[in-house]
Amino acid sequence: MKNIIKHILPAILLCFIVSSCDQTDLDLTVSPNDLAADASDPNLLLNSIQIAYSANQLTLNGIGGRMTRIEYFSGRDYFNALPGSTMDFVWRRTYSSATAGIGDSGVNGVEVGIQTNLQTLEQINADTDLDLGFHVGVGKTLYAHSLFQLVDYVGEAAFSQAGNPDFPAPLLDGGSSVYDAAFTLLDEAEALLAANPPAGNATDFFYGGNSAQWIKLINTIRLRSYVLTGDSAAFNAIISGGNYITSAADDFQLQFGTSELQPDNRHPDYANDYKSDGADIYQSNWLMNLMLGTDDPRRRYYFYRQQDCTPGATCVDGTEADPNEEQLACSLVVPPPHYDGFVFCSVDDGYWGRSHGNDEGTPPDGFQRTASGVYPAAGRFDDDSFGVVGLGVGGGGAGIEPIILSSYVDFWQGIMAGSGGDRSGFLRSGLEKSISKVQSFGALDGGADLSVGADAAAVTAFIDGIVAAYDAASGDAQENLFAEQYFVTLYGGCSEAYNYYRLTGYPTTVAPNWEPDPGPFPRTLLIPQTEVINNPNLTQRSDLTTQVFWDTNPPSPAFPPAN
Repeated sequence: MKNIIKHILPAILLCFIVSSCDQTDLDLTVSPNDLAADASDPNLLLNSIQIAYSANQLTLNGIGGRMTRIEYFSGRDYFNALPGSTMDFVWRRTYSSATAGIGDSGVNGVEVGIQTNLQTLEQINADTDLDLGFHVGVGKTLYAHSLFQLVDYVGEAAFSQAGNPDFPAPLLDGGSSVYDAAFTLLDEAEALLAANPPAGNATDFFYGGNSAQWIKLINTIRLRSYVLTGDSAAFNAIISGGNYITSAADDFQLQFGTSELQPDNRHPDYANDYKSDGADIYQSNWLMNLMLGTDDPRRRYYFYRQQDCTPGATCVDGTEADPNEEQLACSLVVPPPHYDGFVFCSVDDGYWGRSHGNDEGTPPDGFQRTASGVYPAAGRFDDDSFGVVGLGVGGGGAGIEPIILSSYVDFWQGIMAGSGGDRSGFLRSGLEKSISKVQSFGALDGGADLSVGADAAAVTAFIDGIVAAYDAASGDAQENLFAEQYFVTLYGGCSEAYNYYRLTGYPTTVAPNWEPDPGPFPRTLLIPQTEVINNPNLTQRSDLTTQVFWDTNPPSPAFPPAN
């Protein structure tokens, strides 16, 4: 699990100064370590809400990416690889608290959750003369999005009894009713922010205290939720109003820095890959092979190759690399029948990653495997130098965690479009916005030769080719092409990929699991185990086949068809 607390902005330290304590296991009850409402600083409470929310986005983006082959998933058996602890920290941060260290400072503290701090902010706002409309509006926005996501990933969530001392063991509410509650929270947040309340001394990690930008985000969160529920009328009404995320200037993202110590505020992928002993993360063979095959202009920004050959594959110069059992054990293995037509082990041109479900041990390949690139982690731009990773190189980790970008919204409009021609146009605009943003990150790597990358003419040719192929296709082929490009665009911010895959079953071109029979594809994850242990009203599920209310497709294992 990515840990935002170890890789976050220096301002985040403030919220731990007031809540340092030992680790405490909690469910939905208010933390005994919380400050009393009349002794709490509203600015620190808002900081804590943003920290918890940001940490959850990192976790959910990682899960979404791994489920959909955008990132590497290491489990051959889905049920065993996704235990009840998978969503523990997301759940606890949403409601009450979770513990974590802060960089290398040696300070351990309770990260108080979104709902707990929101309730305290609302109490202070009601009981004092302070105008905390901004604080409460932001808190309600982030809490609402969190509730949508809990339903998307678990199928149900606590709301009606959550945070109420009369219900120490709250029951879970159905997904549809929690969605309704989250929409109401967004309405309340918008009403508060529409008055343009003062941000005061609050640190707004995302929009610098700009209420108008937060209202754009509120409408955009509504859009993503209407895509899932299929509410085209409500979706189109927001689009007609025009007040949503439409450009890179509106993008909802978390910015990282370059500090390695006290705290380490670099992008977590950079911190994991750019070390003295080499890279830790395996990139997805499926995604790298897809982008190589289409000569996608973004691939040199997404991935940094440390080698020009992968064992058992074709090298950059066209020669064939010998298998190497020590560094890539599967390079000596004959692909199993269920991998017919898919890249099994080795991707050409030095793209050195792993395939979905490969649970082989970790060989000494830290200076061979393909590392995170300059987007979004602010690593190195791949200019065919085939150097190695290391501390401080590339962009130093000053990247972003994408949450909702304008390019995503264009794809959502394509999903909801009523005609093929309209969808084609949104495919084009989504690609244009994505590639433009990704290429802007090249400037972070001051030592790179950016001329190796695609120029304007090459970008135009790529987009024209994708759109032409889409227009010429039909049926599954057309749906697959659209979905593939959506997934490529979601790289780094993959939370919605898992939703789209369960909503539509596309793309059907994703590689299979390494294991021929990995069990049914997870339609939702297990109820967080910590909550099950602490709440006598809950019983853990015995499988991963429970479907979200908006997932009306056939039950597992028949759906998704690629699994």
